[in-house]
Amino acid sequence: MSEAKDPHCLSDSEIDKLLSGAPWRRFVVMGDSHAEGLGDPVPGYRSLSWADRTAEALRRQQPDLAYLNLGQRNLSAARVRDTQLAPALDFDPDLAVLHCGGNDLLGHDFDAGVVAGTLEGMIVALRDMGADVVMAGLIDLTLAFPRLAVLHDRMMAFNEAAEAVAHRHGALFIDKWTHPAREQRDLFSRDMLHPSMRGHAVSATELIKVLSGRLRH
Repeated sequence: MSEAKDPHCLSDSEIDKLLSGAPWRRFVVMGDSHAEGLGDPVPGYRSLSWADRTAEALRRQQPDLAYLNLGQRNLSAARVRDTQLAPALDFDPDLAVLHCGGNDLLGHDFDAGVVAGTLEGMIVALRDMGADVVMAGLIDLTLAFPRLAVLHDRMMAFNEAAEAVAHRHGALFIDKWTHPAREQRDLFSRDMLHPSMRGHAVSATELIKVLSGRLRH
C-alpha cells in the first residue's frame, strides 16, 4: 500500500534516495508505548509503527539489518533506562532511537531537568560504544486537542531539555513540535496521546529525514 499521496509522508522511492548508502546494520529502538508502536488504524495506511517502517527502509539498504525493538508501554524514562539499556548495549547497535519521557509528563512531580538527566545517561552509554543515537521530541498536541493545553508547558520544557542533551553529546534530535500537520486529528489516536497509523507514517518520515541529514554530513 502506497502512502505517497500524503504530503507529509515520503514514498518508498524518496526514502531510498534519502537513505542511499546508509551504513547501519544493527538498529535498536528503546522507549515507551510510542516506541512499542501503539496506535489506532487509519484507512489508507498500513498498520505499521514508525520503528518497523524505519527498519523496513534501512533493510532495503542493508538486507542483513538486525533490528531489536525494546519499547514497552507505561514506562517512565527511568524505567526505560533500568529495563532496556542493558539489553540495548548487549545488542551492540550502530543506530539507536530513544523515544520516552511522555509518561513522565503526567506525573505530579515532573521535572524536565531530572528526565533530561536520565536521557543523558542512556545517550552517553550508547554514544560511548560508537552508536549513532536519535532522540525523539514530542509533537504539540494542544492545537488538535485544546483540552490538553495543561500539558503544553511541560511538553515544551521536555523538548528543550531533551534537545540540549542530545546536541551536547552528538546525538540527533527529531523536532516535531511545530510539524505542519499537528492540527490534524487523524494524526493521533482516539486517546489523544498516541499517534495513529498515519501519525506513525509521519514520524517515520521525520526520522528518515534526520538520518539522511547525518549521512550527508
